[in-house]
Amino acid sequence: MPLSEVDTPSLILDLDAFERNLDRMDASLAGKKIRIRPHAKSHKCPEIAKRQIARGAVGVCCQKVSEAEAMVDGGVSDVLVANEVVGAMKLQRLAVLAKRARVAACADDAGNIAQLDAAARAAGVRLDVLVEVNVGANRCGVEPGAPAAALARAIVACKNLRFAGLQAYQGGAQHLRKVEERRAAIEKACARVKQTTELLAGAGIACDKVTGAGTGTYLFEATSGIYHELQAGSYIFMDVDYGKNEWTESGIPRFEHSLFVWTTVMSRPAPERAVVDAGLKASSVDSGMPRVVDVAGAEYTNASDEHGVLKLDGRARLAVGDKLKLIPGHCDPTVNLYDQYVCVRGGKVEALWPITARGAVW
Repeated sequence: MPLSEVDTPSLILDLDAFERNLDRMDASLAGKKIRIRPHAKSHKCPEIAKRQIARGAVGVCCQKVSEAEAMVDGGVSDVLVANEVVGAMKLQRLAVLAKRARVAACADDAGNIAQLDAAARAAGVRLDVLVEVNVGANRCGVEPGAPAAALARAIVACKNLRFAGLQAYQGGAQHLRKVEERRAAIEKACARVKQTTELLAGAGIACDKVTGAGTGTYLFEATSGIYHELQAGSYIFMDVDYGKNEWTESGIPRFEHSLFVWTTVMSRPAPERAVVDAGLKASSVDSGMPRVVDVAGAEYTNASDEHGVLKLDGRARLAVGDKLKLIPGHCDPTVNLYDQYVCVRGGKVEALWPITARGAVW
């Protein structure tokens, strides 16, 4: 089917751009002793995960147990839940999943570690657990140094858990616009990690893995000598918000936009205004409005449930029924609005990839 016949709103993946982004990531890490564990919360799709693993990824990250289940069901055999897992039902599901694949989770609380141990014991598994360290994002994570080392000792003392390393993600650095701001934030994060690993080594606790990083900074972590795994996720798609970052002099390649919302002009009520059928239920606006592609003089200015309003100047030539592409403001939550990717190459649909972890937020 030609793209022009695809109904709207739809989530379009430009396969050529997507594959070039994979190539750019591979090239940027060539010769470096670093592994990539892409974050599947971006794509929620086992088909994409398997393509990343085929290129050398050690596995994927997820944020929720239900995402991990979708990945394992789809054939992914190594999943890190890069988040805390709390609640009896979630803990039970996590432990049971560890019978089917290599599964790990994070913890920043001694009580939660005891609960993870009990769930692993009940399921008859030994579960990998990483200590999440607050490296500057001030979200989850125990403070570096002695508090983190104390949790590592608690994991080592559990018969059904294995201390698997440190989760050290500086999420707040990813969208700092200037390169030097991002670099400085990661240098501070590395110092916090180093403080912790030195304490662990002094206590005779091996820390085989420090994992973290994102699309905006991953090369800084990769060359730090501190990190072993990179969790970049958005690089395969990119979005409006990432497009606002400076990239020159960072060494990080400028990945291209491969993910688009395909939408139709449903109304032209005034010369300066058009309305498309992609609103809040078709594109996330938490990081800003979508951007119109390939239509000069058209700006997406407002969204309601089912409508997106475009502000037009005299250059825009749009009629009712015209179709156009939007770059999402934030790729991750936009993906979660759709059941499938419509994968396009050369203006024609090549495949449909199910977004099997859509809505997997528990």
